[in-house]
Order: sequence, then structure tokens, then C-alpha cells
Amino acid sequence: MIQIAPVRNGARLQNALPKITVITTCYNHAPYIEATIQSVISQKYENLEYIVIDGGSTDGSREIIERYRDYITDYFVEPNTLQVEKLIKGFARATGDIFCMLNSDDLFEPNALQEVGQYFLDNPQVRVVYGDYSWIDAQGNLIKRKKELGFNRFIYLYDINYVPQPSTFWRRDLYEEIGGVDRRYEITLDLDLWIRFAEVTPVYHVHRFWSKYRVHPKQKSRSNNTQLREETESIMRRYIGNEPNWSIAIKGKVAKAMRLTGQLFFGCYWQ
Repeated sequence: MIQIAPVRNGARLQNALPKITVITTCYNHAPYIEATIQSVISQKYENLEYIVIDGGSTDGSREIIERYRDYITDYFVEPNTLQVEKLIKGFARATGDIFCMLNSDDLFEPNALQEVGQYFLDNPQVRVVYGDYSWIDAQGNLIKRKKELGFNRFIYLYDINYVPQPSTFWRRDLYEEIGGVDRRYEITLDLDLWIRFAEVTPVYHVHRFWSKYRVHPKQKSRSNNTQLREETESIMRRYIGNEPNWSIAIKGKVAKAMRLTGQLFFGCYWQ
């Protein structure tokens, strides 16, 4: 088993939990950013690196972040840059063994990082894993709990990206191997990242609730539908080439049926 450990008192501790880097990018999310930060620092994970990048917020977000400066490992401001550029810079500065992204309106479940760190320690063959997640509304009220299927490339390409970003964690060497975040994709950067991970390693899934995904009208993916469709099409065509639309439509129906049947079979509809 590999040994990933922090250095303490000049000695490397064997079998200590891996260092996890959490990156949060923020731009004018004052109603949500404090809850996001609190959900990270309240984990009390013993080997945490927390990087927060603000895009030049003008709504009070920066002042909120400053209040928690003592709990944040690295904080910097990148005005007038896209989220994908902020993430690229954040991961370039990261020093953790395990990486993840937590948007400034999403939350970690209590004890999530402890479970993730222990999972990677106990499973050295795993390079990327995702858990389940809950949907919450703008006020933080529970909408529904969502269990997911294990990763299936056919369903992923022809139906939807069902791998929840805030519940997905991966090893640093995997991120470096595939070349990191692709700056061509602002809305679908996670869709692109997961499928490139799957090209070189199995994508694992565990039925543990690790995050809360906030659903609200100002979400980037909801307000940029045209860009979302264009980016998704670009990623999909990379793998399916010039397959005719009629074939894609048929496979899309098959993939959706597989996903819904699989969720029923594996008990994803029962909590």
C-alpha cells in the first residue's frame, strides 16, 4: 500500500491521511460563499489545503472571504478571468495528493473529507472516485437526495454527465498525466475532465453522500444554455466523430433507458 502522509516534526508519518486540496472559485456569490467556506473548514480534516480564488467580486464576497483568511491556505484575486482560468492557476499552485473542486454555492457533507482521505488510503489502486450528492435550493433546503450509477462510458457520452462535480476526487498524478483542465471548456470543464480521466484509469463510485449541490436561477450552467450545448457537442464529437444525428438520437434513448433501469436495479431511487 502506498504511503501518502504529511511531514510532522521533521518525520514522514506512515499511513497518515493524504493531503487534500480543495479549490473554490468565487465571483459575486455573497449569499452562498460563507456557507461553502464553513462546510470546508468545519471538516477539521487533518491534512487540508484550501485554495480560494475570487474573480474581483463587488457584492461583498471578498469581505466575507477575508473574514476566514486564517482558515484558508491560499487566497488570491483574479479579476476579469473565466472560472476555467482561475482553476488552472489554482491547481498549478496546489500541493495536495488529492484534488477536488467545490463551487462557491455548493457544500460538503459533514465528515466527507475524512471519508475520502481514508478511502484513498485504503485503496491505492484508485485514482479517481465520486460519491453521491443532495440537491438543495437557494436557501439550503433539501430538494432531493441523488444516488448515482457507477461510471458507464456509453451512458456518459450519449445521455448526460451524471458524475457530480462536488463529490468527485482524484489523485494529483492523474490530473498531471491527462494535462489538467482544458481552458476551451468553461461550462463543461468537468464533463471534459471526467471523460479524459476515464481514458487512462477506471472511474470508481461509492454510495456515500459527500456533497450538496445548490440549485438556483443564477447558476452558470442554467444561464448559458447555448454555450453549454456547444461545449457538450464538441466533447462528444471528439469520441464519436461524424456519427449521424439519427444514430446519436437512437443511442441517446438506449443510454437513457440503461441509466434509468440501472438506477432502479441498484436501488438509486430508495434512500
